[in-house]
Amino acid sequence: MPVVADILKFIETLAPPYMKEDWDHVGLNCGHPDAPVTKILVALDPFDEAIGEAEAFGAELLVTHHALIWKPDFVTDTTAQGRRTLELIERHIAHINAHTNLDCAPGGVNDVLAETLGLRDVEIIRPAGTDGQGRPYGLLRMGTVAEQPLSDFLAHVKSVLGCPGLRYVNPSKTVRRVAVGGGACAGGIAEVLGAGCDTFVTADVRYNQFRDAYDGGLNLIDAGHFHTERPVCACLAAKIAEKFPEVQVKLSENHGDPMKFF
Repeated sequence: MPVVADILKFIETLAPPYMKEDWDHVGLNCGHPDAPVTKILVALDPFDEAIGEAEAFGAELLVTHHALIWKPDFVTDTTAQGRRTLELIERHIAHINAHTNLDCAPGGVNDVLAETLGLRDVEIIRPAGTDGQGRPYGLLRMGTVAEQPLSDFLAHVKSVLGCPGLRYVNPSKTVRRVAVGGGACAGGIAEVLGAGCDTFVTADVRYNQFRDAYDGGLNLIDAGHFHTERPVCACLAAKIAEKFPEVQVKLSENHGDPMKFF
C-alpha cells in the first residue's frame, strides 16, 4: 500500500519543486509522510467544500493546486487558514499541493489549458530552463488556432472552460496566435506581445492591464482564475490513478469558484 510520501514523490516527478516561484509553498503542507493512502481527493483549492468532501469520501490525502498555508501564522481556528489546517489534521487527512511548479511543468496547468482551448503547435514563451529529460519548462504557452473572429473565439473559450462570463478588450477583431496563462498571469502582457501573439487568455486582470493590452493591440481575455486552472485537476487525478491503481482517486465534485456573476 502506498504512503503519503510515495504520492508526493510521484507528483514531484510531474512538477519538480525547482520549477516553483521562490515565494511559493509546495509539497506536503500537513500530515504524516508515512501514513497509508487508500483514497485521494483532487481539487483546485483546499477550501471547506473540498475538505468536507475528502472526509465524506474517506480520503487520507487531499491533493490540490493551491496551497493550504500561504504565509506564516498561528494554527488556530480564528483564521480560515488555521481552521482548515486544523480540520485536516484532526481528520487525519494529509494535504499536498503543486502550485507554480505545476504551472510551469511540461504537461501542467498551461499545457492542459492550451490543449483544452484547442491550440496547435504549442510552445513555451521564454523558457525558464530544462527538466531532467531535457524538456523546456516555463510559465506561459502560445500556439495557433484557425483564424477566426474574436466573437467566435470568445464563445469557444466560454464554452470549453464552462465560464459564467468573460471580461475582455478587443483592439484586434481576429484571433490567430494565442497565448495562455492559467490564473493571474496578466503580468506577462509584454512577453506575450513580444512573442507576436494577438490574443491572451488568462485571469485576475487589473484595470490598467486591460488598458495596456488595448494600447498594445492585444486581445486580452479574463476567463477567471478557477476556470483557467480547473482543467489540470482532472489530468492530475488521472495520472495519479494510473500510477497507483490500488488507490481510489476522485476528482472533486464540490470545488468551485467563490466569485459569482449577477
